[in-house]
Amino acid sequence: MESGGRRLRRLQGPREEAAAYYRGHRVPQRLEEALNALFPQRPADIYGELANYLSKFSKAPVICKLVGRKVLDGVGQPTLEVEIYCRVKNYEKRICSTVMSSHSQIPENALPETTEADEKERNDSVNTAVEWVNESLNTMLRDLKPTEQCKVDKMLGEYFTKKVEEKKETQKQEEAAEAILALTSCTPSATALPGKKKAAKPGKKVAVAERTIPPAEPAESVLCGSLAIGGTSLAVAKAGATISRIPLYLHIALLKGNQDSPKEITLPLPMVTLLNCEKFSPAKLKLVKEVMLIPPVQLSLKQGIERVLDIQKEMMRLLEPPGKAPSPQLADSKKGRAHNTGKKAPVKGKYEILTGTFKSPDEMVDMYVELINKFPFIIALIDPLRKEDRQQWNNICCNLGSNCYLIAEDAATYLSKLKTDQDINLPTCSGVVLKYINQTKVSDLVELTGLLDGQRHITILGSPDGESSDDSLVDLAVGLGARFIKLGGLSRGERVTKYNRLLAIEEELAKNRTLREAHLEFIAFAEESQPEKQLSDVIPPPKQDSLPPQRSQPALQVRSLSAPPPENSTLT
Repeated sequence: MESGGRRLRRLQGPREEAAAYYRGHRVPQRLEEALNALFPQRPADIYGELANYLSKFSKAPVICKLVGRKVLDGVGQPTLEVEIYCRVKNYEKRICSTVMSSHSQIPENALPETTEADEKERNDSVNTAVEWVNESLNTMLRDLKPTEQCKVDKMLGEYFTKKVEEKKETQKQEEAAEAILALTSCTPSATALPGKKKAAKPGKKVAVAERTIPPAEPAESVLCGSLAIGGTSLAVAKAGATISRIPLYLHIALLKGNQDSPKEITLPLPMVTLLNCEKFSPAKLKLVKEVMLIPPVQLSLKQGIERVLDIQKEMMRLLEPPGKAPSPQLADSKKGRAHNTGKKAPVKGKYEILTGTFKSPDEMVDMYVELINKFPFIIALIDPLRKEDRQQWNNICCNLGSNCYLIAEDAATYLSKLKTDQDINLPTCSGVVLKYINQTKVSDLVELTGLLDGQRHITILGSPDGESSDDSLVDLAVGLGARFIKLGGLSRGERVTKYNRLLAIEEELAKNRTLREAHLEFIAFAEESQPEKQLSDVIPPPKQDSLPPQRSQPALQVRSLSAPPPENSTLT
């Protein structure tokens, strides 16, 4: 039998030399020589370096388990948490978790029975999502690498499509059963003779025909359990970043840039809610839903946030009655439910901008033009008009596009379909607010923001009503290159966590010298002869003088809350 010394001399290469350490420690002196040869820099923790060296030859981590559970969001409503476990060096290890935000649709003025039914539906949806994650998705994604985001998202998309088809088939069967039941149980009833109409009474005035106001589009249906798709996709993205040992925002940027690392990254400008003009605020208006401040681009994010915070505190002091402590809910615009959009206006086809004051869609455009000309520090309007008033969207963009951003948030519904159908009914606008909810996948956001970038539309990442303390939204906004991020007011833990994450990313980018200075560039829209213009239409490049003047104070952004026209229309 050969001695330990002779065996070590016969070893060839650094891997065999290092392997001597794991053969009984029979040659400690020769082992030290071998390690010194392997690591000529002689680190202080030479055995730690040996472990790191050998780890290069281990298999890449793969997903071994998904865990879904029901948790509570920032307003105490149930939502979904997804955990990712990977097999790392033959050990099962928890890598990360993510909590999905949910976009609640429960009106604040809803009847108790309606609220109870909606809450039950939400609870059932979360329970279904937990079941999907723990069963089907857990089996489907096992042994996949968390860095294979596109492959994972493709499988998630196919799974969701299958569930949609199953739901449609179930609905068809239920409708057929109901139709058969109706035919077997129907009884003859008196019906009005066709072609007979009541004659108008003598002397009664005939109403003058008014311009037809298109009705509001129905809300996009949400499949029960769809949270599982978005939650799993985001959890896999976080796991991929953790495995790659890079921040999530850089991992997202690499996905968008096809693995080309960006030399510089621009931080999104925060839209900070200053006033929430709802029933919770002492400053209640009809026209305006929220007033937000956007820090000047020449300030650092930290300086901008500090300035906005000072303005917010002063505004709270001015608006509160004498002798009353400032309310922390002044800029609190998220209550976990859809905000009341007001009752129908008594005048057909008009917006109620103040109590008893109505304006037609054409008058609304003139009013906004006058407002922006009078207050040039207003640099963005979100949902200034109903989505269905497409001619007025086109007019306001042509009149104000070179001076102000015209953003569609609630007016830009069906964004989940934009990736596959670019001819969906979207108004002319400068950009849209994207929200990571329901079946949205990381790959969808990457593709959609790339589409918007190519058409010179700005992207804004916004937080849904049902927020959580998960700060992944900030990394998504940074990695996707969003122009703005809309998080709400500087209050409540789940929002402040996101603002703190944004500040931490700024500090990290500045330290690495990869922070690019932000800028504002408006879009000059050409006059359109057609009343309708799709988001996918090509927009001419902005004028050279379209950059706004330098501002020493935070710019204003106003969100409209004009009361909707009647005839089953709602302000979206």
